[in-house]
Amino acid sequence: MFKEFKAFVNQGNALDLAVGVLIGAAFGKIVNSIVADIIMPILSLVMGKRDFSNMFVALNGQTETVLAEAKAKGAVIAYGVFLNNVIEFVTIAFTIFLIVRQINKMRGTPPAKT
Repeated sequence: MFKEFKAFVNQGNALDLAVGVLIGAAFGKIVNSIVADIIMPILSLVMGKRDFSNMFVALNGQTETVLAEAKAKGAVIAYGVFLNNVIEFVTIAFTIFLIVRQINKMRGTPPAKT
């Protein structure tokens, strides 16, 4: 069993995976900052200076203005946080698409037919 594990590690798969996870974690922080600190403030300005992180619907009928206070008093639907996460996902997906596209061009791999 130890020989199998040693062979697996020496193939490079485990090392490649570890490097990918570490780079992915760092990349996630960068994308999160881009979304939170650049994209969302611009969208907020365009949409009338709305704070997306505090956009919610209180299910108990309360009229709180801050999400944390509303959550403390009962159930809420935090659709602003959801919107932030969707924008973050689309940003990550598009960036990965651009990277893979560039790598395929460098390798000479033709794009997949749809």
